[in-house]
Amino acid sequence: MTDAFRCAARSQARSDPLYGTASTVRAFVLVETPGPWGTDALRDARLSPTVASHLRRARVQGVRPLLVRRHGRSVPTRSTVLAAHADPHHPWLEVAQLDDPEQLLDIEFGALAAGESLGWERTEEPVFLTCTHGRHDRCCAERGRPVAAALARSHPAESWEVSHIGGDRFAGNLLVLPDGLYYGRLEPEAATELATRHRAGDLDLAHLRGRCGHGFAVQAAEWFLRSELAVTASRAVRLTARASHGQQTEATFEVEQRRWRVRVVQVQAAAQLLTCAARRPDPIPVHELVSIGLAGGSQQ
Repeated sequence: MTDAFRCAARSQARSDPLYGTASTVRAFVLVETPGPWGTDALRDARLSPTVASHLRRARVQGVRPLLVRRHGRSVPTRSTVLAAHADPHHPWLEVAQLDDPEQLLDIEFGALAAGESLGWERTEEPVFLTCTHGRHDRCCAERGRPVAAALARSHPAESWEVSHIGGDRFAGNLLVLPDGLYYGRLEPEAATELATRHRAGDLDLAHLRGRCGHGFAVQAAEWFLRSELAVTASRAVRLTARASHGQQTEATFEVEQRRWRVRVVQVQAAAQLLTCAARRPDPIPVHELVSIGLAGGSQQ
């Protein structure tokens, strides 16, 4: 592998599917830390060892800790902290302003993972988080920073840069909270249009990786169903049941009071170098559509 290798360019050239690739997590805590960020953002963050250790333990309790900063890396007088629970049916987002990072030690991560409020200010505004973590993967910086800059111009109050969120090969990557929507391969203009559409209640299926409150197979199944029905309204598709049998998964969704069953199967694509720093190829799990049909009706 040479310095010219870029995992995102290779992935795009292979046409790796975006759908069914969002990280599977429901609870997030976002800590404003202007940076710079090291390869491991939490390990190298400008936080006390006690606070950094506390944030790392969040993962064990089912919470994804991430660092955020405004584009341009302005240094705030107080640190913004956000907590999100990306339940597919009842997502919420809370925000607090901290005078001292040591106040992070008061966060009960177990409660957040269970969907309980931290008692902070509830906000109805979304946040658009663009991964620009170049020390982790160069594609995140090269493709993410132009996206972050565009969003900072079009949606300044809601836009942040964020540390590694997964899927480097899909840069530019965007996470929208509290809905837990992951998007990939975004260009600046597409990102600003996406943010505007999201605020109007619509998804961008062309760039959607998945809803992180669901597992990979259900993410893929939802994408196939939305594509089949041309449904882009964010809250229009509701998962009601799922069952897995080996590599196959059947997901049942409700759309406009009708139930649809979608079957997908996981297959392994050829092993590839999945990040710019990868030293060995890894297989790529891909979900393929088996059938779509109304519950109780014929399958397509």
